[in-house]
Amino acid sequence: MAPMEADGELPTATLQRKQAIYKSKDEGFLLGAPTYKGQQYSQLYFARLHVLRELLRSLAKKWKPHLSVQNILGLEEGKDCIIIGTLYKQMKLKPSVLDEYSKERSSVPLVKPHNFMHPDDHLILEDERGRVKLAGSALPPSEFVTGVVVALHGKEISDGTFLVEDVLEAGLPAQTKLPLEPREDKYVVFVSGLSMGSRLSNPLQYQLLVDHLTGHLGGGNEQSMASQIVHVVITGNSVELQQGLLAGQALGPKDQNKLYEPIKELDLMLTQLASSVPVDIMPGASDPANFSLPQQPLHRFLFSGASSFNTFLSSTNPHRFILDDILFLGTSGQNIDDLEKYSDAKDKLEFLERTLRWRHLAPTAPDTLGCYPFTDGDPFVIDGCPHVYFVGNQSRYESRILKGSEGQVVRLICIPRFCETGVAVLLNLRDLECYPLQIVCNIS
Repeated sequence: MAPMEADGELPTATLQRKQAIYKSKDEGFLLGAPTYKGQQYSQLYFARLHVLRELLRSLAKKWKPHLSVQNILGLEEGKDCIIIGTLYKQMKLKPSVLDEYSKERSSVPLVKPHNFMHPDDHLILEDERGRVKLAGSALPPSEFVTGVVVALHGKEISDGTFLVEDVLEAGLPAQTKLPLEPREDKYVVFVSGLSMGSRLSNPLQYQLLVDHLTGHLGGGNEQSMASQIVHVVITGNSVELQQGLLAGQALGPKDQNKLYEPIKELDLMLTQLASSVPVDIMPGASDPANFSLPQQPLHRFLFSGASSFNTFLSSTNPHRFILDDILFLGTSGQNIDDLEKYSDAKDKLEFLERTLRWRHLAPTAPDTLGCYPFTDGDPFVIDGCPHVYFVGNQSRYESRILKGSEGQVVRLICIPRFCETGVAVLLNLRDLECYPLQIVCNIS
């Protein structure tokens, strides 16, 4: 143990940054040579239904062993059974392309609602052969969205609807057990919504964050804490490019420099971080990346400084990786923000819980959330339960532990937008405890 300084703090000269074993697991989200020609989204829905239906069939044998599983066209009035399919939510206020066109031509400005929920919304279940309207209080439309695959116990009634008596979700997938031996304190830092180039961006606040994470700020105790940071994950919306310069016309040299300025500022920050600690950066909705999920890694040519370090990784969104045997899974927030538009929950963490119980990261894709039209499978199906599940670009920090029926333990994290809150998030790999890190920058 190092000797103490006179003021009771650890001397900084003896500190070395701790290390963690890292492995990216993004291969399922990487696209080879993407092409949209002749591809239909129905194939993505069929792939999703095929995988999750087989799982639900096996679970239904234990759930209701006395009931048979029927396809929708095989329903008989008054006979109890189980049906498995994909939910479709009929929504009165759901936007359509034609409605959006009409609004644009209207002289009266229309206020967009917080979400598109309406008391008349109802659910429909469909498989490859047919569809049936659902009724009953066991399946509240406010909690579900289009794209979720479920098993339903009930019976067809006289008006042709299916009266739902019970619902079976896929539930949390199996989780790899963590080693039992004691772990040491190591921290992962999550930062989201830097929004460099926006009116809220504060270069001094960014520099204070970098200095804190790299150990160039504070006394011995702060630097000792910084030495325990083994990884930094930047979860989307890192820059905000001026929309007026993105209209498609040719840009002059001055406008080109102005457009590229936030990226150069971001590269400077990433270079400082990568010179001291491993860094992953994920694309977000406002970043110079493809719009549809999964978003592909930001091009390394954007970061001439940071990309010279082997500690710098430009990753996909969603992002999946393993750090010291702990599985991380997260997004830059688009999947959860879209769920909030079409369903209700008491907080954002409940949306995270639902996606894990449904075993699907983005059930509203491709209905209301843009995604690539996969044909050979659905990469958003969650086949292994993460130990840490995070989403970026949220309005405030939230976190709690979710426990599954088979002993799964998941740390859920909502990472707030840093440019608005000045808050980053620290996670301790030893016990999965989570803490907000507030960077205060008062300019008098």
